Amino acid sequence: HWMLDKMGGIWAPRPSTGPHKLRQCLPVILILRERLKYALNSREVLTICKNKLVKVDGKVRTDPRFPAGFMDVVTLEKAKESFRLLHDTKGRYVLHRLDKEEAKFKLCKVVSSRTGTKKVPMITTHDGRTIRYPDPVIKVDDTIKLDLESGKITKVLKFEVGNLVAITKGRNCGRIGTLVSRDRHPGSFDIIYVKDSTGHTFATRMSSAFVIGEGNRPVISLPKGKGVKLSIIEERAARMKGQK
Repeated sequence: HWMLDKMGGIWAPRPSTGPHKLRQCLPVILILRERLKYALNSREVLTICKNKLVKVDGKVRTDPRFPAGFMDVVTLEKAKESFRLLHDTKGRYVLHRLDKEEAKFKLCKVVSSRTGTKKVPMITTHDGRTIRYPDPVIKVDDTIKLDLESGKITKVLKFEVGNLVAITKGRNCGRIGTLVSRDRHPGSFDIIYVKDSTGHTFATRMSSAFVIGEGNRPVISLPKGKGVKLSIIEERAARMKGQK
């Protein structure tokens, strides 16, 4: 999903350890060099980073190999640009351009909730954040809307039937649709059924779903294609139409 040419492979930059997993991230160096074309080589990326021009989720990151991942907001203040990392319908990372208002928040999926030392309730999100004293209505698999400046939770999106979910792993990665039903399989993986805006229904593991809206209204703006996966024939027809 990094979309590197033949000089990728073993020469690809190894992401540093950070909030996102090695296989599920996009290093800052690739964002600046391969995607945005702000740099021609790694030396230029290093210069950009060391001049503190790159922010990820509102924090300056000087490591060119810092792993940015799903839902992260990458800001380049000099260029007055902000991007959110999302998936296209083929499961590849896309940099979705944001306006000023949308760059102030991000969505985080709650992956665990527990009671820490001195009985302090806390939750952990998909990007490695630990938030203490959360609202008691927040449960695992819900999504929280996080204000990047203050680090406070401004909204909770419950993992419920009828809400809008994005798929973040597996074959359906990048697809977006409404949660239709959920099959529980104790001791195995719970399966959910999702229906996209064209009426196609597909099944996937519950762990790969990420709530992004209430009802059919997303909280964030969506990239091109709006998470609808086209068949090969539909893709070809769209391309032919574009050529005309």
